[in-house]
Amino acid sequence: MITVTQLEYIVAVEQHKSFSMAADACFVTQPTLSMQIKKLEEYLGIVLFDRTKQPIIPTEVGKPIIEQARNTLREVNRIEEIVKQHQGIVSGDLTVGIIPTLAPYLLPRFAGPLTREYPEMRLYIKELQTEEIIRQLKQDQIDVGILVTPLHEDGIVETPLFYEDILVYTNPEYKFEDKKELSIEDLKSPDLWLLSKGHCFRDQVINLCAYQGQLSNNLPIAYESGSLETLMKLVDNEGGFTLLPELATDGMNEDLQNRIRTIKDLKPTREVSLVSARNFAKESMLEALAGTIKQVMPNEYLNPQRGEVVEWRG
Repeated sequence: MITVTQLEYIVAVEQHKSFSMAADACFVTQPTLSMQIKKLEEYLGIVLFDRTKQPIIPTEVGKPIIEQARNTLREVNRIEEIVKQHQGIVSGDLTVGIIPTLAPYLLPRFAGPLTREYPEMRLYIKELQTEEIIRQLKQDQIDVGILVTPLHEDGIVETPLFYEDILVYTNPEYKFEDKKELSIEDLKSPDLWLLSKGHCFRDQVINLCAYQGQLSNNLPIAYESGSLETLMKLVDNEGGFTLLPELATDGMNEDLQNRIRTIKDLKPTREVSLVSARNFAKESMLEALAGTIKQVMPNEYLNPQRGEVVEWRG
């Protein structure tokens, strides 16, 4: 007979690629975990893991079985969630992945109000790039992600939260000095500072500008940053310009606000969403998270018609 515990153990081994680390994660001894997995393999008549490889990997037949184990564990967890929803209880642990271009600007807005409104809910935050959020969602390492959509990703559910403008931040002595509105053609310049590869906002900027040339060709430093704040300081000190999501400009002093330009050809926006695995089990907590974020955002951010959503992922 297959037990829930055995399913938890094989998912843990696949996730950690190690029997000892999986045992630690499951708070059992390694012999106990190994014995239960061996029993499951004997019951099924197959070998789930190739123990000759380091790190340990699933066998070909083991891969779909472990994926089915994940789905089964999600459904088991839904039983408790159904009861909580019936009782109106929002409680438990929620692990949230959030992208770096949102975390410093969005997290301070909702984290405090959320935990005060739902004191029995424990929030764990991981700052991760988009592809890592997707990977960890599919492996149940996090419960939900906050990132930029659309993703066009199988097995992922997107719940749009808000829409923020994409704006231009320029050096005060750059050629944009006398322009308050810029065209897309203005942005097709080698003087554009970019985030490093792996950030979805970088890809949005490239798609928006349809830039095909050598990036940062005329810049004094060949540097790509992982931080919007660093890009702004480089623009201030070295010239050129960069693009910023609207939340990153919130709270700027008047001098910095004067360096912001809008884009007139279209009003480019980025769609920010909650994303979860298709059979997400913690629905009441997800609804609480989404509701709190919408409550703390200005009304204009909630309008899906406020601009043209810029795709970043093919």
